[in-house]
Amino acid sequence: MIVHIMKIMNAAVDQVRREEAKTRDEHKKTRYLWLKNPSNLTAKQKQTMDQLPTHNLKTARVYQICLTFQGLFKQPTRKAGEAFLKRWYYWAAHSRLDSIIAAAKTIKNHWNGILNWFDSMISTGILEGFNSLIQAAKRRARGYRAICNLITMAYLVAGKLDFTLPI
Repeated sequence: MIVHIMKIMNAAVDQVRREEAKTRDEHKKTRYLWLKNPSNLTAKQKQTMDQLPTHNLKTARVYQICLTFQGLFKQPTRKAGEAFLKRWYYWAAHSRLDSIIAAAKTIKNHWNGILNWFDSMISTGILEGFNSLIQAAKRRARGYRAICNLITMAYLVAGKLDFTLPI
């Protein structure tokens, strides 16, 4: 879920940047600056980012909204997370930027699923990794005749079984 949410947020940032790049020359060759966290920027990228006139850029506003959203996952409890999410949603929904408003509405539609993260602290990344392994096994075999064969292969591929013999 977390990965998908950040994908939606990055898509909103990129959409605003693309629209603004049509009228502003300073956005040329800056796509990946806006899609990275500030801590992951190289020295050259930081210098380029510092030189951008961010005070009137819509892209800078949507980037700040995106970075602020990441603070949700640093909240200590579900209650604090929900309060944070409500404040963030109000800010995003009133930003007057269509793509971030659409992203905020998507997040509103998945509100409970996002807040459930505080209960389990589990990302779907592991599940997607297992799914990738199983799909690769299906492709290698070019299909299975019976579902029990696929299930067996899923256990073999994703089960991390230890087949070493005792000495």
